[in-house]
Order: sequence, then C-alpha cells, then structure tokens
Amino acid sequence: MTASEPTPPMSKADYVYSVLLDEIRGGRIPGGTALRAGAVARRLGVSVTPVREALRRLEKDRLISYEAHHGATVIDLGDDALAEYYGLRAVVEGLGARLAAARITADDLVRLRDLHHEMVTDAEQGRYDRLAERSSRFHLSIVDIGGPAFLGAHARSVRNGVPVPAEASLWLDPARAGRQLRAHEELLGALEAGDADAAERVMIDHIRQAGEYRKDH
Repeated sequence: MTASEPTPPMSKADYVYSVLLDEIRGGRIPGGTALRAGAVARRLGVSVTPVREALRRLEKDRLISYEAHHGATVIDLGDDALAEYYGLRAVVEGLGARLAAARITADDLVRLRDLHHEMVTDAEQGRYDRLAERSSRFHLSIVDIGGPAFLGAHARSVRNGVPVPAEASLWLDPARAGRQLRAHEELLGALEAGDADAAERVMIDHIRQAGEYRKDH
C-alpha cells in the first residue's frame, strides 16, 4: 500500500478486539473478570457477532479462557504461571542486555540515559503513574539494541501476553520505584562499560524483583 492509498476501515470485530485487548493489557479488565458477549456488545455499540469473533481471537492470544457454564473469563495467573512468566522475561531480556553490551553505541546510551532521567524526574515529582510505561520502553529499547532481528519482537510478545494490573505495578510504590531506578542506573553503567556479564545479571535480578512484588500483590 502506498502513502496515497486510503487505509482500510477497521472492521467491527477488529474494533472490539482492539478495545478489549487494550483494556486487558492495561489491567482495566482484571484477571478473573467474566466477559459476557451481550454486555460487551451493548457497551461498545455493536452486535454480538463481532464480539464473539473478538473473543475467539483473545482466546488464541491466551488472554481469556472458556469454561462450561461460565463463558469467557480473563485469565488470572497463579503463582506458578507468574513465576514462569517473569522467569521467561528474565531470560529473554537478560540475553538482550548481554548482547547490547557489545553492540550499544554512544547515541544509544544518550537515548537510554535521557529516558532514565525522565523517569528519575517523574519519581522526584511524584508522577509514579508514568513510570511503568517508561520502564517498558527502557527495557525493550535495550533488547532491541541487543537483538534487533528476533529478541525485540519476542520480548514484546512475552510482555503483551501477560498484562500487569495497574494496582500491581511496583512503580506505584515509592520505595520500590527508587530501588528499581537504581537498578536501571547500574544497568546503564554496565552497558557503557561493555560488561556483558554485569548487564545480564543486573537485568535478571531487576526482573525477578518485579516478579516477587507481583506475586505478593
């Protein structure tokens, strides 16, 4: 498609899917919530048919499940699943940090330090609600640097498959936020020094701490 060609309009099923996907990933529809096709259709002003199609797509994404007599329910992860999720993130993003230590450029470091400085400023001014999204950008930027062919896309797929409820974000806890920002600073130091072992270790420990907090909340 060229720049002059019009963009095809979004179908109703695509619209429903995009809305529900954003709400689930953003934690606005928490795990364990029942999704009734009729109620969703009325809320979004569409018929039941596109809602059912969207729910089937969300099931393929493993964000909802169907149970007899209950219908569609947003998946609520147990402790074992959360441990697997954060363990997988630690492996993927830890490898990304290791590879980034050998590939990172001066311009990359400037961009990462600018983003880190924005997070520090937000924390100092009490804007903790901004930190989770910026932390995700920080992590994924590092993985993109280390593994632009495959790792970046894989890291996004892992993160998108398991939404973090807003109230479970450790970035809303000032003490935890400060600790995580210090880990970011340590990670930047390892990357600047080209220390692959340290970069991987810091990233893994950093993510495991997030997993422990999520489990407790």
